Amino acid sequence: MEITPTLNFGGQCREALHAYAEAFGGEITCLITYRDANDPAYMPLLKEDQLDYIYHAELRFGERRIIMSDHVDIAFTTCYSNFLTIMYDTKEEVQRAYALLKEGSKTIYPMEATPYSACRVAFVDRFGIRWGIMTEQTER
Repeated sequence: MEITPTLNFGGQCREALHAYAEAFGGEITCLITYRDANDPAYMPLLKEDQLDYIYHAELRFGERRIIMSDHVDIAFTTCYSNFLTIMYDTKEEVQRAYALLKEGSKTIYPMEATPYSACRVAFVDRFGIRWGIMTEQTER
């Protein structure tokens, strides 16, 4: 069994996909639009400007992946209770990733050392996704 995080968006999935690939060093391995999928369950729901929304995308980080898509059947809302944590070896890696995603974000916990991390930051990015980016307590 594999648990795969899935992130949903309200029309900004393509932009988020590229931002996360850059910030976290990921590779986009799948990108299918609603137009290309031509799924009969969704086609009647789509407005013309939603045809190029993302139906299914996969972003791979080594052996791990995140699935991403744009919702067209329910309204997108930000979820504060669930979030993804990205673990890095060094403070500089945390700083670099956060620098690429902090524009338009809402800080929850500022970048700082904690009893469990030498460098940790938590925020909701401009796409409405909550992240924790951190190192282990002792940097390698």
